[in-house]
Order: sequence, then C-alpha cells, then structure tokens
Amino acid sequence: MIIKKYIATTEKEAVSLAKAELGEDVTIMNIKENNPKGLSRLFKKSSVEVTAAIDDVKTESKTPERKKEHTDFAKLQQALDGNGFTPAPDSKTARMEENKERLFRNNQVIRDNVVDVVGGKMDSSNEIEQKLNTLQDLIEKQMAQSIKDEQKANEQKEDKNQGYLELIKKQLLQNEVEAVYIDQIMDEIKGSLGRNVSLDNVLASVYQKIVLKIGQPHMIDTDNEKTKFIFFIGPTGVGKTTTIAKIASTMKLSKKLKVALVTSDTYRIAAVEQLRTYANILSIPLKVVYTAEEMESIRDELLAFDIVLIDTAGRSHNNAEQKEDLIKLLASVPEDEQEVFLVLSSTTKYNDLVRISQVYSEMTKYNLIFTKLDETDTVGNIYNLRVLTGAPLSYATWGQNVPDDIGKFNAQKIAKQLLGGNG
Repeated sequence: MIIKKYIATTEKEAVSLAKAELGEDVTIMNIKENNPKGLSRLFKKSSVEVTAAIDDVKTESKTPERKKEHTDFAKLQQALDGNGFTPAPDSKTARMEENKERLFRNNQVIRDNVVDVVGGKMDSSNEIEQKLNTLQDLIEKQMAQSIKDEQKANEQKEDKNQGYLELIKKQLLQNEVEAVYIDQIMDEIKGSLGRNVSLDNVLASVYQKIVLKIGQPHMIDTDNEKTKFIFFIGPTGVGKTTTIAKIASTMKLSKKLKVALVTSDTYRIAAVEQLRTYANILSIPLKVVYTAEEMESIRDELLAFDIVLIDTAGRSHNNAEQKEDLIKLLASVPEDEQEVFLVLSSTTKYNDLVRISQVYSEMTKYNLIFTKLDETDTVGNIYNLRVLTGAPLSYATWGQNVPDDIGKFNAQKIAKQLLGGNG
C-alpha cells in the first residue's frame, strides 16, 4: 500500500491531485484543513491536506501462480532499481513519476516520510533537509515581498503628500510668505498627516496651523477703571493720524467713552491742524506737546478721560536723536497705564519692515497695526512680521473714510488669502 499527502487550496483540488498521481481507485483516508496562525497569516493562505492511499498489489486471489507473479515482480523491481532502469514513457509507472515530479516542482505536494509497503523505502535525511530549506526559502521570499510592498506603499503615500505640500508652498510664496516660515509650517504638519490623505485634508492642516500662528487680535482695552494712554508710533507716511481719527470715532460714537487726543507731531506741516479738525468734529479735546516734560505736566489733567490717544511724530528708524526723543515721551507715562501700537503700511517692502520693527523693538513692546490693505493684493508680509516679532496683530485699515475703513484682524481671513482664497 502506498500512502501519500496532498495539499491544495480546496478539498476538491487536493483530491484531484491524489487521483492524478495514484489513479481513480485512490482511497481518501483523511481530510484536514490547515489555517495559519500568528504572524504566518501575513504570508500564508488556508489550505486543505488530503491523505490518500492505494493498493499497489492486488490481493483478490492467493493462488500459487499469483504469489509467484508477485515474487517475480519483486525481483524485477529489485533488478530495475539496481540497474537504474527507466520505465517506458507510456507506462503507468512513468506517468505516475512524471505527475509526482510536476507536483513537487509546483510545491503542491510535500515530500512526507511516507512508507511504501511494496518497496519498503523512506525519505532520506538529505531529502528532509532539502524540504526544510525549500520551505525556509519560500517563507523568506514571501516576507521580503511583503516588506517591499509595504515600503512601496509608504513611499507612494509620502510622495503624494509631498506633492500636495509643494503646491501649497508655491501658493504661499506667491503671497510673499518667507520660505523659512513656510518650511516651519510644513515640518509641523507632516507628522500629523495620515495615510492616503486628500488635498483637502492637507490644505485644512496648513490652514489651521496658519490661524494658530496668527492668533487672536489684541484690541485696545476699554474695560479699565484707570485712564489708558495709547501711543501710536511708526515711520512717516503710514497713516498714523488717520488711524487715530478712526479709532477715536469708534470709541466716542460706538462705545460712548470719554476720549482725548494728544499730538507731539509738530514736525510735519499741517499735522496738528489735521488732527484738530477731527477733534472738532467729534467734540473732543486736543492737546499739543513738544517735549516729554510737557506730556508729564498735562498727565494729571488727562486722568479725567477713559482713553487718551497720542499721535507721535513720524521718525526715521535710522536717526538716533529722534529715537531718544520717543523713548523719553514713552517714559512720561507709567508703563502699566500705557499701550503702544506700531503702525505700518502693508505696502512697505519686507526687508524695510524687518529693520523698522527691530528698531522699535529696542525701545518698547508694541502691538501691530497695518494700514493701506486696499493698496496691495498680498498679505504675506503681515504674516511674516507677526511670526518674526511675536507682536500681536490688532487693527487693519483700508481707505481714507472716517470712521469707516477700519477693523480688527481676522486670522481666518488672512489664512484664506494666503492660501489663494477670498478673505
């Protein structure tokens, strides 16, 4: 009797393999399902193992002639084995051997230690070692392919995300955001991007990061019981006086506060008269001071008001003497009673904005006001300076209409504009 095992994906396939090798008279002795466990599930599929057997010597008759025939067959087989005889190509034995080798080559049959009752042979230790090596090679190939597929998927995901980030970077550069600040955003969101993310998800991550970096605007605190002295500083021609008039109108007309104006801008022609015109329209007092000492002398008088808005002269950030005058003027009011707003034009070149902000940073802390937003299509410099200085954004102005054309900065609108949307 010959007993063999066959492994295939389904029971039907395994039985077919048995019949192909042993013939239609094969007897199915056992059927077992093999379900991989543990890590082997990653690279092996379920299979069916069929144990089949066949009587190679028929025992229907026990006559002396049949016994002699069996004895002669055994001798013939022994002679064939000893002489390395090859069966005829059309013989049953040759077909069985051919099917067996084909199954071995396709890894559809495992060479088990099956006892051939007729031949009395068993697989040698070399054959077992060869089977184990073959199985090990197969497992290593499957694991290597699995790792390769995973690496390829990760590379495709990374390339896809990187492509989206490059598109967004290009848009931010067109809006004049500095490359170093763009790279900061990209580096901070890369770790939070998941697999197979869409462009909308990447865009949303960048948008949220920009909004967080801009932060909430800092407005003039009007809830204090004490008088608040608000200084407006900045270079010439950025619109400080008009901005003060707009804020004074809002404080007086909308918030019903007691407002006073002070100007130390006695260098510019008609500067005092321009502010006086606004003061007369709003029916609020205007004081003119030429020195820090004069500012100290009128401070007690101004304590009767809720808000005192102080217009300073436009200064060259390269003039040391003018810088010293401004420092003294700021020192005329206790620090806990004052707020300072640096007024800048959104049309100024970024390199100039950097130098101006650095000079004023040496004098005092400040909040940022940007004017003339109607005269530019890009807001990248606003974001740049916010990140560079760390100073909070506050008011934004556009146009010359008083008290209109002023509002507080909206982080969401700036982020949309930077990313190519309509703020």
